[in-house]
Amino acid sequence: MKKLLYPIIIGLLAVVLTACGSNDEADKKNDEKETKTTEKETAKATEEQQKQMEEMQKKLDKQKVDEKKTVAIVNDEKISGAEYNTVLSTTQMQMQQLGQDPTTKEGAKQIKEQTLNSLVGQKLLLQAADKKGYTASKAEIEKQLAEIKKPYESEEKFKEALKQAGLNSETLNAQIAENIPYTKYVEKEIKVEEATDEEIQKYYDQVAEQAKTSGQKVQKLEEMKPQIKKQLEQQKKQEKLVKHVEELQKNAKVDIKI
Repeated sequence: MKKLLYPIIIGLLAVVLTACGSNDEADKKNDEKETKTTEKETAKATEEQQKQMEEMQKKLDKQKVDEKKTVAIVNDEKISGAEYNTVLSTTQMQMQQLGQDPTTKEGAKQIKEQTLNSLVGQKLLLQAADKKGYTASKAEIEKQLAEIKKPYESEEKFKEALKQAGLNSETLNAQIAENIPYTKYVEKEIKVEEATDEEIQKYYDQVAEQAKTSGQKVQKLEEMKPQIKKQLEQQKKQEKLVKHVEELQKNAKVDIKI
């Protein structure tokens, strides 16, 4: 019955619309004209946006280096162009999210410095983790890989996502194998004090003032306290990590090649 009802209803609507008179017909034509105009404008805007994105990507790609090139040597360990390009893409994206243009002369210089600093710091921390004996077992690598795969419906979609990120199974496994000892080292060697109630209150007052100024609703301190506490402790850890890398760098031999 449902299959038969649909064309009957459509037919009745056609009769009713025809009986509404010439004014409605004129309005309909105007609406159709406006719709077509809007569709053309939208299509043109989308096309222009796509063109701008492609041009931007070409400029961003020019900042990449040869994958086989050695971009830096840290205590006799080489950092490849492939590693540089991966971190470069992330840095470019972060700058764009902040509303900055990474393709300007100043932007390109800033990105290059940030990318190299990040890679050198990471290498120093990995070397320190290795000296302390932190490793990644096969079971730990497989567990983390399974967690990464969880959001994807199938193996094919996961592989497609890897491809878009410029990775493959081999490079991903290598990154996981490095990430686990790095994480262990940071968690156990870089200790920070818990955020105090005074620090949490100060941070909350700042957030509340900003929310009030922009006309947003302010949550109660009790509701935000766990989130603020976690964020403050992450900030402390990041600050301490930066200082720790600076200390490691004092006794390291770093040779930048680009």
